[in-house]
Amino acid sequence: MAVEPVVVHDFSKQPGQTVQLDRYRFWGKPGTKESRERTADQTLGSASARNIVKDKVLVTLREYTGPADSRDTTQPSTFKVARETLITAQRLLLDTGNLNVFHQSIGSLTLLDDYRRWRDRVFANELLKAEACGKSSSEQGGYYLPGGKEKAAGASDIAQYTSGESAKFDVSTDLLEVVKDMRKRNVPTFADGYYRCIVDPTAMMHLRQNSDFREIARYPGQGMADPMNPLAGPSANFFQGMGPAYGQAGFVAGQPVMPTGFLFEGVRWFESTNLPETQYNLTITDASSGAADYDAAQLIFFGPQAVGIGIGGNNAQILLNNNDDFSRFIIMIWSLFAGFETLNKDFITVGYSFVY
Repeated sequence: MAVEPVVVHDFSKQPGQTVQLDRYRFWGKPGTKESRERTADQTLGSASARNIVKDKVLVTLREYTGPADSRDTTQPSTFKVARETLITAQRLLLDTGNLNVFHQSIGSLTLLDDYRRWRDRVFANELLKAEACGKSSSEQGGYYLPGGKEKAAGASDIAQYTSGESAKFDVSTDLLEVVKDMRKRNVPTFADGYYRCIVDPTAMMHLRQNSDFREIARYPGQGMADPMNPLAGPSANFFQGMGPAYGQAGFVAGQPVMPTGFLFEGVRWFESTNLPETQYNLTITDASSGAADYDAAQLIFFGPQAVGIGIGGNNAQILLNNNDDFSRFIIMIWSLFAGFETLNKDFITVGYSFVY
């Protein structure tokens, strides 16, 4: 939900067909005062008229389903509940009158959670594709290693940290560098005026070791009446100051909602336990004398329109299996016709904080 992808929904499209996502860019190169000055006898004309700059990105729709086999996530599975279990359960496991849609019940929310976690991991993986661009800078998106290190080409260890050099993402140096570079390469902000970062809990722990960051991140949500509207919080003025609220919204009645994140140094932060685990081989002198494999906690910074999704058919939907053994079972899956694609890798910086 934090990614806010560009969405194109074509109800007529089926798996194997394509959906077009449009990526727009500004012209850039504004020139100087003198270069834009015109004289009275100069003819402007229209010979060199400029148009809106648009790149066309075609995504091929595929069919995705869930849940997956618990023993092999590449294999399909189903969600199966015995009707006898529904009758004897003390809580609402499934609303049999709303089986064709996601609804308020333990079983349906379990299926919805599987769909959302899978979709969020897909968006994260699309954002991570920016790493292939190389080291991020003021001109391009890419990866960022603590201390601004660059991956060593052809070496067994990708980077070397000498004695006293920290391989943990630092608030006072690394964060400021990432935000500065994103501003220099004209990455747009979201509607609230901030970039966003999806951060692994381990990387969040490293950030919270900074006293200034911890002072901001320690405030919990305030039990807002409407989590989608942080201005409705009972102590909104205290938390928002002159800007948007940064209190992390809590869950209401157990329902997943869009968290508001919290603000720090031009970035709205969202903590996620759904980022893929990865390791890098590097040398950290303060931890070991030689190269070793270290877990890398991710911090994914991005602006709007970084990722797009094309949807066909009826969007995510519930499908029932009619082979239910004479109505003794309810068997269902979620199904989605969609295609995902990274639209602008320059809008993304993939940061890492190493664990040692």
